[in-house]
Parts: sequence; C-alpha cells; structure tokens
Amino acid sequence: MYIEQAFKFKQDVWRYLLGILIVFILGWQIIGVIPLGIVSWFKASNLEEFITASESAFSTLFPLKSNLYLFLMLLTFIGGFVALLVVIKFLHHQSFIQLTTSRDKIDWGRFFFGFGIIAFLTITTTAFDFYSNPENYLIQFEWKSFSIMFLIAIVLIPLQTSFEEYFFRGYLMQGIGIAVKNKWIPLLMTSIIFGSLHFFNPEVDKIGNIAMVYYIGTGFFLGIITLMDEGMELSLGFHAGTNLIIVLLVTSDWTVFQTNSILLDLSDPSKGIEVVLPVFILYPILLGVMAWKYKWTNWKEKLFGKVLLLKKDSIYCFSAYLRLSPGSKYATNAWVFTRSRAAAN
Repeated sequence: MYIEQAFKFKQDVWRYLLGILIVFILGWQIIGVIPLGIVSWFKASNLEEFITASESAFSTLFPLKSNLYLFLMLLTFIGGFVALLVVIKFLHHQSFIQLTTSRDKIDWGRFFFGFGIIAFLTITTTAFDFYSNPENYLIQFEWKSFSIMFLIAIVLIPLQTSFEEYFFRGYLMQGIGIAVKNKWIPLLMTSIIFGSLHFFNPEVDKIGNIAMVYYIGTGFFLGIITLMDEGMELSLGFHAGTNLIIVLLVTSDWTVFQTNSILLDLSDPSKGIEVVLPVFILYPILLGVMAWKYKWTNWKEKLFGKVLLLKKDSIYCFSAYLRLSPGSKYATNAWVFTRSRAAAN
C-alpha cells in the first residue's frame, strides 16, 4: 500500500509542515534560485533592470533559446530535490525507495514503460503533423547548440521532473493521505496544487485559462497511476518522457521551454477543445493500457478507500521505536516479541 508506507516512519503533522517549508521555500525558491540570481545580477545593467527581470524569472536578461538560461532554470529544481532528500532522511527517517514505491525495490521496467509510451506518442504525432502541415514548422537544427542543449536536458530534465513527482505524488500524497486517512483527498489536492503552479506558465497567458484543465488533468492522471500501481515508477517515467522529448524535439516562442530543439513550431496555439483532448481521450486510453498490462483491480478501494495503519505496520513502527530507545529495560524482550508477531502476520 503506497500511502501507508509513511506510517513506518516519523509522520507527525509538524514534520510535514516543516518539510514543505524546507523543500518548497528554502530548497526550491531560495537556494535553487541562487545561481540564476547571481548570473542575472551580473547581466543586468542596474538594480531596476534586475528587479524588473525577476518578474519574468530573469528570462529577459538572456538571449532567446539560451542554453545557459535553460541550465540555470533547471538547476533551481535541483535545490528543491536535494532539500527533499534531506527532509525524508533526517526529518522523517524514511528511505528513498519507500517514498518511491511499495515494492521491495524500484521497478525500472515500469519507469521505462511510462517513459517509452509517451515518448513514442509524442514523436509519432509530431512527425505526422510535420508532414501534414509542413508550413507550421521550421527546421532549426544546429549541431553545436543542440549538442550542448542535449547534454543539459538529458541530465537535468529527468531530475526536474523527478523532483516534481517526488514532491507532489510522493511526499505530499503520503503526508496528506495519512493525515486525512483517505486517498481521494490527497489525489484531489496534489493534482490541483500541481496544476495551479503552472498558472504563470506562458502557455496559460497565450492559450487562456482553459490550459489549466490540461495541467490539473495531468496531475490527476499522474496521481491515479501512482495510486493504482502502488508506486511512482510509471509517473516518474511518463513525466520525464513528456518534458524531455518536447525539449529536444519541438519548441515555440510561447512555451515555457524555449530551446535549441530540432523543430520550431510556427503555428498559433489552439484555444479550443483541442487543448483538453489529452485529458479526456488520451489519458483514459493510457489508463486502460496500463491497467491491462499491470492487471490493476479494485479501483474504488485504491482511489477512494481509507488509509489505515495495518497491523503489520503498527508492529513495524513499535519495533522501530524500541530500536531507537535502547535504554528501555523491556527493549530486548519486546523486540523479540514484535519480530515474532510480525513473522506470524
């Protein structure tokens, strides 16, 4: 049981509140931004220009499709990721694997399936559109710029997407779940929060608020596959595949990722129903494919059921407490007792 994993570790409410502040504010928004802020300071001609540029995440201080800006922007997420790793280890005493999955070890086959299915769909649909509407694209491939961008993307994009997955589908999903003792509230909250953080993306400004249906819907899709599969491997792979292929394959002058990709999309973005079609058509199909492949059952329980401390988990927690309390005169006998009870269950 994925959310119930958190019961095995320190899960006080204050720990999660403090952890959110450390990860989101200190790690992501302060420490992670320092390199971008320093470079931007030297690029700005004066304080007023620096402050004005900060309103657009300093992008106006860099050339369009700047590899340096891409590197510095992605680096901000690394600050958050490192902070999250520190929090789960030292604040919650939780293992990285048990934040990732309910399985004994990370299933990389699932990760690469999630990555591969969205990569295949993105490449094939883009290729079809390119050959159907060649006037909407410009081939802008330039070997040197693309090579540098490729190295940046192949390393940092998976870390960027992994941070978002571990924070939303991992840390917050488990924390909210054990607090409210059910699964649908953390699914709802993490999806809305995840989508809402994309509100200031340039795509929303260009397309309109209808784009939020896509972002929040994507949050629901990633949350559903995490709960149904009892682990984050599929969502980790899917999110990494989505961002990485887009960064390498196609960009436009109105997207958050403006890179030295192979293609430049010249078309005006759709402002109609096409924006939300992935949410209502593609994602249900993908859920069906994944459910068939991994034999998902009991959807109601996994998405709307209660989050309970299982008997074997309570024994595990008591045992862990005794190991952390060696001064107790009952520790040795109680340890043997709880281990035998765990084996019996």
